[in-house]
Amino acid sequence: MPPRRDADFMDVEFESDISLDDDADYDGKGKGKGKAKVTDKKKKDKGKSKAKDQAYTWEANFVRSWETVQEDESGSLQGSVEELLARGRRRRLLAPASAIRRTIIRHLVLLLDLSSAMMDRDMRPTRFDLMLQYAREFIVEWFDQNPLGQMGIVGMRAGIGERIGEMSGNPQDVLKAISERHKMEPTGEPSLQNAIEMARSSMSHLPAHSSREILILFGSLTTCDPGNIHDTLDACAQSKTRISVVALAAEMKICRDLCDKTGGQFGVAMNEGHFKDLLFELVPPPAQRSLPRPGGGGSANPTADLMMMGFPSRLPDTSPASLCVCHSELKSEGFLCPRCQAKVCDVPTDCDICGLMIVSSPHLARSYHHLFPVQPFTPV
Repeated sequence: MPPRRDADFMDVEFESDISLDDDADYDGKGKGKGKAKVTDKKKKDKGKSKAKDQAYTWEANFVRSWETVQEDESGSLQGSVEELLARGRRRRLLAPASAIRRTIIRHLVLLLDLSSAMMDRDMRPTRFDLMLQYAREFIVEWFDQNPLGQMGIVGMRAGIGERIGEMSGNPQDVLKAISERHKMEPTGEPSLQNAIEMARSSMSHLPAHSSREILILFGSLTTCDPGNIHDTLDACAQSKTRISVVALAAEMKICRDLCDKTGGQFGVAMNEGHFKDLLFELVPPPAQRSLPRPGGGGSANPTADLMMMGFPSRLPDTSPASLCVCHSELKSEGFLCPRCQAKVCDVPTDCDICGLMIVSSPHLARSYHHLFPVQPFTPV
């Protein structure tokens, strides 16, 4: 049997000191070490219990979300609901009440971020599902307030720009393009340059009197571009393409530059409600910027452009079926172009035969309410 070493004996004594009560008195060095070990263990246990009591950041934000609604003395929530409505009403009153020159014939391309970053759950249920829900509501409201406008959909995923919906003036066609969720599953990295180039090329043929707008719903912190995105930014500024960004993650320098140099709006959504507010602030048409005078000294408004429009004749359901020029399908109902008598399915649109813009008088009348806003009322 080998002799027992002193180091082994000291280890046994040291371990036995830890297991004893720290109130008892002992002599030697083991007393101080044992107390230090017990004190450190108590501190660790205290830190663990404190960490268990604290919730995650996203859980804390979600728990506190309903504290903004308070009951009154009778237990009713009516007062809080009225205050929330009044807050939105006050925000609308801050809008300018004077007549501002705006573009009522709008062309907007909606860029949706379909990268893997949209599967994060910091916004319920996920960023992707919330973006699709608010995008559908935005499309309905946008076409309701801009009946002469047209909208297209472009997605960003796997480093390329993917055309999801063609430019159309029918809200049902635009909603149908984003109705199938399984075809838009997020994957890969987004590419701002590819998507912006695709959106800009789809609006390159538009006349000068119509606006070119790009709205980007961006949830990633990276962009995978094949070239210099600043060249794309300069091309958008020269073609007067206005870019607006609603970010879901954080502010990026390139996104801020895209908005500042093209005259668009930029915002970072703090929560679900703020995301919807930032999105719906882009529903009214933007004001046209004044141009500098050629000889200097102040600014001058751009000259007014006269454009030709046609008011079509509507065919009843009992009329014989004929081919439409937009879908090449046999239909009974439709509208006849007043210039070339071609048949189209919906208005407003551009005639595919003669290029005349075909509108109905109610659409034209509804578009003018942005140009002459109602004076703010005084609540009584």
